[in-house]
Amino acid sequence: ARNFSPAVSSVCRRRVPVPSPAPAGLEAECAGWRVTSRQEKPVSMGLPFDGLRSSGFLPCGGFARCYEMTDLSSNKTYAVKVIPHSRVAKPHQREKITNEIELHRDLHHKHIVKFSHYFEDSESIYIFLEHCSRKSLAHIWKARHTLLEPEVRYYLKQIISGLKYLHLKGILHRDLKLGNFFINENMELKVGDFGLAACQDVSDQKKKTICGTPNYLAPEVLLRQGHGPESDVWSLGCVMYTLLCGNPPFETSDLKETYRCIKQVEYTLPVFLSLPAKHLITGILRRNPQDRLTLDEILDHEFFKGYTPEKLPPSSCVMAPELSPPNPAKTLFAKVTKTLFGKKKPKGKFVPSCPKLPVMPGLIAGLADSACHLLPTAFEDCVTASAIIESAVRLLRACLSSMPPAEKNPASLARHEHFVWVSKWVDYSNKYGFGYQLSNRSIGVLFNNGTHMTLSPNHRTVHYNPTNSKHLVFSVSAIPEQLQGQMSVLRYFASYMEQHLMKGGDLPSIDDLGQPALLLLQWVKTDQALLMLFSNGTLQVNFYNDHTKVIISKPDHSCLVTYINRERNSYTYKLCSIQELGCSPELHHRLRYILKLLQEWAEA
Repeated sequence: ARNFSPAVSSVCRRRVPVPSPAPAGLEAECAGWRVTSRQEKPVSMGLPFDGLRSSGFLPCGGFARCYEMTDLSSNKTYAVKVIPHSRVAKPHQREKITNEIELHRDLHHKHIVKFSHYFEDSESIYIFLEHCSRKSLAHIWKARHTLLEPEVRYYLKQIISGLKYLHLKGILHRDLKLGNFFINENMELKVGDFGLAACQDVSDQKKKTICGTPNYLAPEVLLRQGHGPESDVWSLGCVMYTLLCGNPPFETSDLKETYRCIKQVEYTLPVFLSLPAKHLITGILRRNPQDRLTLDEILDHEFFKGYTPEKLPPSSCVMAPELSPPNPAKTLFAKVTKTLFGKKKPKGKFVPSCPKLPVMPGLIAGLADSACHLLPTAFEDCVTASAIIESAVRLLRACLSSMPPAEKNPASLARHEHFVWVSKWVDYSNKYGFGYQLSNRSIGVLFNNGTHMTLSPNHRTVHYNPTNSKHLVFSVSAIPEQLQGQMSVLRYFASYMEQHLMKGGDLPSIDDLGQPALLLLQWVKTDQALLMLFSNGTLQVNFYNDHTKVIISKPDHSCLVTYINRERNSYTYKLCSIQELGCSPELHHRLRYILKLLQEWAEA
């Protein structure tokens, strides 16, 4: 189920009558339908139209429950907020719902959650809202903990756009927080949840009710001096701080202490924040509302002079995106590179492993003439990165959904004869590419232009792949002049890893000219792990914090899971054995993370 959680508790100045309950005859004429939540608790409702399908329960605060529903006639999906009359029986409760509806239905802006329509019957009030399928900033923050400054600029600009619209209409949101910023399918932000919003006019300059979320309340609100536009700006500063630093600025374990810190504006700025970010936060979080930066001044601040992506990938909901700020100095170099080597493979998303790179035909022909061994069709049926992901997701989902709980892993198997894994790696993609050493001591580099070069374990031969489907082999002593530059980079990677990186359990090396070298198809770095996909169908994930590794491979059509623990001891298990007998919590946690990571990339 997707998330949309507009809470309902507001005090709004204007009033509008909510239609009276629909007559019994109307309900009798309508088709009944049933909505089932994740807790499988049925809620029966009669609607004034047929053909509505529920996809599940959405978390929702206040008096309401929210559901994701699709109108089968138009195939349009809504977040439907259902408020039972029994929950709003008191006049002031009814007034809150009435005012929220009246306020929200008049809002029309790109970065405001769209109000579609509403009605009520004898049981409940139904409010149909824009459905935001990628949940909220709260979910992104929970998965990521901190965001990059370009991402924060991306989201803040959209929040400010929506907030300026509200303030121009004389509306105070009064509950700006991560959970009320919703993200749609296109990664666009929408300000939502107007349960605490209030209208402001000349005769009622300050709303003096204490309302909102504790960590985001402004000092003047706590002091009952009134809630104005500057109070929303304060909350915006708290949001910025939370996204950059990982926690709200005034958060403590005690609510009274939190309120004290807010009133005294006591908080710390982490040393890792950039100077513009620090200056902007301190310009917003000022005790006197009149001293705070305005929304226009915030947008004009030095912080927003930095790179802001036009759009973020959906994968950024769970992992740090690969961002490439435009650099005018690199424009000419990029054009030359594209002419010589073709389009650069993106690192930030999975792509098919057999791309048709527009490498110069003359270059390929010249290299083929120089090659001591040519395997032009070796990878014509090569496995693709997308196929590896699809297979791994299917197998892991089946395993994790049916495996029993356990405290230990099943019996370990003997290591497969041809099993290899990445024992060392270097990310130098800001200049050259991604280098790695396998456990058989071969060295590989996936260059930024999409080509791949491998140095054999005994350093006598070089395997070169201008595309994943073309494979050429050269003697180290007879490298063509066209490849000397890349060969120098390969040697640099090999030397660096040998001198600076810890050994990772190397195996005896065997050179085989008759076999194509193992290719790295795709690699992705998150804030927790490194994922690598290889041409033999192997998937490896290295976890940064404890240096553990999980390798999923299919050496003989049976899926194997190899786990290298903190002590660098490796154990191999059949996935079917894990599915049948269970595994340790340590391995179980990592398999779940890998499945989540792969699912996000598959969707992206």
